[in-house]
Amino acid sequence: MATRLQARRLDGIDHNPWVECTKMASEYDAVNLGQGFPDFPPPDFALQAFQLALSSDFMLNQYTKAFVIIIEPFFDCYEPMTLMAGGHPVFVTLKPSPTQDGELDSASNWQLDPTELASKFTSRTKALILNTPNNPVGKVFSKAELELVANLCQQHDVICITDEVYQWLVYDGYQHTSIASLPGMWERTLTIGSAGKSFSATGWKVGWVLGPDSLVKHLRTVHQNSIYHCPTQGQAAVAQSFQHEQLHFGQPSSYFVQFPQAMQRCRDHMIRSLQSVGLKPVIPQGSYFFIADISDFKKKMPDLPGDKDEPYDRRFVKWMIKNKGLAAIPTSIFYSRPHQKHFDHYIRFCFVKDESTLQAMDEKLQKWKEELRP
Repeated sequence: MATRLQARRLDGIDHNPWVECTKMASEYDAVNLGQGFPDFPPPDFALQAFQLALSSDFMLNQYTKAFVIIIEPFFDCYEPMTLMAGGHPVFVTLKPSPTQDGELDSASNWQLDPTELASKFTSRTKALILNTPNNPVGKVFSKAELELVANLCQQHDVICITDEVYQWLVYDGYQHTSIASLPGMWERTLTIGSAGKSFSATGWKVGWVLGPDSLVKHLRTVHQNSIYHCPTQGQAAVAQSFQHEQLHFGQPSSYFVQFPQAMQRCRDHMIRSLQSVGLKPVIPQGSYFFIADISDFKKKMPDLPGDKDEPYDRRFVKWMIKNKGLAAIPTSIFYSRPHQKHFDHYIRFCFVKDESTLQAMDEKLQKWKEELRP
């Protein structure tokens, strides 16, 4: 049989750091602070809705090369998805502003250069992918920043695909604004949401896209001819959960009010704890995640084991799993290859964790802290 070569568009996207880090975390019995899943149950009303959907109606068990601008850091599936669709990714980078000595960085300091962003738009640009709140930095784009993106999209007749799965998880009084709500943007925007992130049920794998029918009809065609649909019970449970939330929306009893308050406390706990061993968290405005600066470690121990060309953050994460029993995700995987070496001094943590996980983390960090003493 003749040797079969894979399509060139798959080059470089077949290696999966998620699998590697998760496997190592299991092997070394590490506290997994890397992956973005809550290790606590969804709210009772969501579970009850799912149980009802499973047991009530038996019919729910039946069928019911364009250039694409990607703002980095980006969730790592955006690039391979663009390539698989035959598109050509064009990257524009959020850049951190300098901070004062001893002051923690904030995700709000990571900003687009308006001139650089504008330079990425050409006659071949067909779409821009936006993620707010951002994974992995936790940046919530301000209305002024969104207006900059919106004006360029309208000027160049570009579709905006906006990933807003963390829209309910915003902290410190910041406000999430959907770019589709800005003048002239509804008709050119696809807004992506997630029940998994909204209701802490990431295994349900139920999501949605909002937008004008002129765009959504094409998504329906692709969806219908690929996975067709997800389990109907999950969709029914999500619909009932939203109906529940609509009755409480904006009130203290709302899950969308209570959940971010609880997760902000978890965020603050983890930030304080990680600082005790010399990690420097970048305070997020939203999402499940923050990144932490490991520059000091890179200076003190630059020659960690690993492949010659392997970014430092990947080597550091493996070292931390093996030697400190803590798992994180290297931030360089959220960048295009040419830019990975410029951001390999950050690692990503997920703080949407149960109290028992945070306690286990503290025990590991306390041991690490004791090892640092002369």
